[in-house]
Amino acid sequence: MADCYRGTMYVGVTSHLPARIHQHRAGTGSDFCAKYGLSRLVWAERGEDIASCIAHEKRIKRWRRQWKFDLIERGNPDWHDLFERLA
Repeated sequence: MADCYRGTMYVGVTSHLPARIHQHRAGTGSDFCAKYGLSRLVWAERGEDIASCIAHEKRIKRWRRQWKFDLIERGNPDWHDLFERLA
């Protein structure tokens, strides 16, 4: 989740992405997203099982900011809201 191009970012994991996005947009998904107004889905990745997804989330959270930019921009260079494509 992000607020704007190369802005504040949030990394999380969920078993139901559309429902989680709705929670974030309603301000109930996470305190961090609510505090910083993060409502734009700019990157998502599907995993095999929840344990590996959580481990991957923890790795990404330790990455440098630029590495996260690079990851997002490989598939979404303009930081469009990808949630519109899920609907």
